[in-house]
Amino acid sequence: MRLSLANGLALSAMALWVSLAALGVALQHIPPFLLTGMALLIGSLVSLPLAGFDWRVWRVPLRTLALGVYGLFGYHFLLFMALRDAPPVQANLVNYLWPVGMVVLGPVLGSGTPLSLKHVVAAGMGFAGAALAITGGQSLAWVPRWGYLWALGAAAVWSSYSLWTQKVPAFPTAALGLFGFASGLLALLCHAALEAPIALSAQDAGYLVAMGLGPLGAAFYLWDAALKRGDARQIGLLSFITPLGSTCLLLWVRGETPDLWVLLSAVLIVGAAWVGTRPT
Repeated sequence: MRLSLANGLALSAMALWVSLAALGVALQHIPPFLLTGMALLIGSLVSLPLAGFDWRVWRVPLRTLALGVYGLFGYHFLLFMALRDAPPVQANLVNYLWPVGMVVLGPVLGSGTPLSLKHVVAAGMGFAGAALAITGGQSLAWVPRWGYLWALGAAAVWSSYSLWTQKVPAFPTAALGLFGFASGLLALLCHAALEAPIALSAQDAGYLVAMGLGPLGAAFYLWDAALKRGDARQIGLLSFITPLGSTCLLLWVRGETPDLWVLLSAVLIVGAAWVGTRPT
């Protein structure tokens, strides 16, 4: 599998997203909308050095800003609602249909590149690998819950946002700072309306800065840069690495050893990336 610049940027974004689970464990006592709002506001500051500290880079058409808020805020809002109304493992599994959405919907919502059988097969392999990483090979009880619809909505939002960024007028990657700033403010409004206030410690602040600068900051800029340069189908397939990496990092933090299911998950995900990116 040839590693292009776009795929390298996407993998860098995923490496940061992998850390989100571990940081989330350290900050699990903080209400999720407060956590996301503050992290997104911190992440919006990453755009300043990218833009040479020129605020004018945030000047984008209203349609583009609406798309950015739809992606960053809409995805996190629906995901957190899903985690409130459905078992977290099952909700996260449904959420990780978004890479499949990027592969399957790419010809319709994205740049119009054709969908081939190898991409469909690779997407199935990748989702199977992600499912094993998330569930640990355990069977799950699927009792009907509204939370699954929230999770499916989150998957649809992130995949469509990622593809639609190719359809709006070109905007600089640094403009994502405005998307993050507006989305952070909306998340804090959700916190005020839906969650109880909480006092933060100095350690909490340090973890929040790490989350804001990394998985809820720089990762979005890397993701956007990758989508501007690469094939959304291939990037979508590589995205299945994220739940696998998150699982492995959590195991390492807990001092546990990856089991057979994690290894099988890795084989399926790497195999999916190989199948999906090899020349026809």
